[in-house]
Amino acid sequence: MPTWPARTLYFALSAVTLACLCLGLGPLYARKTLILAHNLDTNHPVHRGMLDFAELVKEDSQGRIDIRLYANGQLGSEREVLEQLQIGAVALTKVSSISLESFEPLYSAINAPFIFSDESHAYQVLDGQVGEDLLRSTVDKRFRGLTFYAGGARSFYANKPVLKPEDLKGMKMRVLGSRTAMRMTGLLGGSAVPMPFGEVYTGLQQGVIDGAESSVTALTMSRHGEVAKHLSLDEHMIAPDVLLISTTVWDSLSSEDQAILKSAAERSKRNQRKYWQEAVTEHLKKATEEMGVTVHHPNKKPFADLVKPLHKELKAKSPELHDLLELIESNGSRV
Repeated sequence: MPTWPARTLYFALSAVTLACLCLGLGPLYARKTLILAHNLDTNHPVHRGMLDFAELVKEDSQGRIDIRLYANGQLGSEREVLEQLQIGAVALTKVSSISLESFEPLYSAINAPFIFSDESHAYQVLDGQVGEDLLRSTVDKRFRGLTFYAGGARSFYANKPVLKPEDLKGMKMRVLGSRTAMRMTGLLGGSAVPMPFGEVYTGLQQGVIDGAESSVTALTMSRHGEVAKHLSLDEHMIAPDVLLISTTVWDSLSSEDQAILKSAAERSKRNQRKYWQEAVTEHLKKATEEMGVTVHHPNKKPFADLVKPLHKELKAKSPELHDLLELIESNGSRV
């Protein structure tokens, strides 16, 4: 059997490679696998949104980019994965906007209690220039945002009803470890207890905390409704989840692939918000009918009035925060 001279073989392989490139197939080494790690359940509406994101990226890149999801904290806590993101060991993750305050103070503007009148107002702000500026604000921290997913309105749930701010007096309430959340709880009369989310169930069960604040899905998907039988829908925060990508990974991508990821993120966001609304209805029903949780609808105004000093404090921190809060407040805030 004849053997090809090395030079002939070289040119033959080069011709095949060039043909593949022209056809948009690309050589094998152009394929990329990007890890997306997070700490949510695989049935969570945010996880469903990220599944859509991965599928859209695969479709738009003709299979060149594969987003591989690791859910349920398989690769570490939210903070641990974020640190892996900063060194490029993990490509993507999602975190609550509340967690991003410690990296970029401007995020405290959208985390300010009662800054949004409702979810429609929040989406109007997040989907505009304010949101885009926030997504890019952490580039110097070695990660950047791609889009905002719905994280729902956060409310208090506890072992007794919280119908007015006075009901929080003396209560130990678990909050995310942000200054905004801790200050808010203090202004409302409660005692803020920062605690990892995975410890909340045991904390409620053992009386280490009296309650917590989160979205309604925490009652069902994390079973908090088994040990906290009263949900008070004060909806003090509408804090989105943020889909993040490592700048190390982002900068390694071509402009075409960057556009593919950004487009897929935006389209998956629209689907995810629908999933969220469906989930809220479903999980409220499950919490009340299957877990025996009582849902209360307190008057929000007394809560909103008590946290107004927090808005003033945030505005005094920097001219940028002042202008951002003023902009959000002038854009339809009605509380």
